[in-house]
Amino acid sequence: MYEVNRTHFRFYGELNAFLPPERRGRSFAVDCNGRVAVKHQIEALGAPHTEVDLILADGDPAGFDHILVDGQRVAVYPSFRSLELTGIPPLRSPLERPARFILDVHLGQLASYLRLLGCDTRYAIDLEDAALAKIAHDEGRVLVTRDHGLLKRRQVVYGCCLWSRDPWEQLLNVALRYGLWREFRPWSRCLRCNGLLRTVPKEAVEHQLQPKTRRTFDDFRQCAACNQVYWHGSHAPSLMAVIERVMALDPDGPPGNS
Repeated sequence: MYEVNRTHFRFYGELNAFLPPERRGRSFAVDCNGRVAVKHQIEALGAPHTEVDLILADGDPAGFDHILVDGQRVAVYPSFRSLELTGIPPLRSPLERPARFILDVHLGQLASYLRLLGCDTRYAIDLEDAALAKIAHDEGRVLVTRDHGLLKRRQVVYGCCLWSRDPWEQLLNVALRYGLWREFRPWSRCLRCNGLLRTVPKEAVEHQLQPKTRRTFDDFRQCAACNQVYWHGSHAPSLMAVIERVMALDPDGPPGNS
């Protein structure tokens, strides 16, 4: 028969959204049977491990593999955007920069926004959850999803849980969490396949153009992966408006500003 340990948990910040209302913003007791790792218990309570950046057990930093003991008080904190945790062992290795992403099937517009801004973003409508988790793990990508259960998969190291269904709000959430402004490279990736764009002479792509496009435009870019051709046509002003709107929200301001 397993020994029952009673542990007291308190979740902070946006992590409370994963909890039922009666447990939000307060300490509550949880009974654990036998040897239970804190990561397992946190996810059992509703919060994916990818959304947790700091765990304190009786005031001391603890890793995901920390075994809970009777009477212990555990504080669980979300991702910190502006607080540097000097001297505290991280729960996971630092994310390689520039950040790379993989998005689930419901985030097609967000994928287009991130690619427009030059972020390496994988997206495919035919990928199952297991495949998404494996790619995220093997390629060191941030798995972005609204599916809490997907982020609880053991393979997933870096993840971002979105609450909003609005693509613009989703973009700002991801950009703020990972500080992407210095990594944005607009017009550098293919919106269709995520390949890198390169400038090409008009004569190299003339056979792919409609007659009106050949007559009107002279500057072209082409995807090195799928050969899709891009030019600043009628669609360009609306895309530029997205870029300018995002850039204007840089929390640190333009480079060189104090």
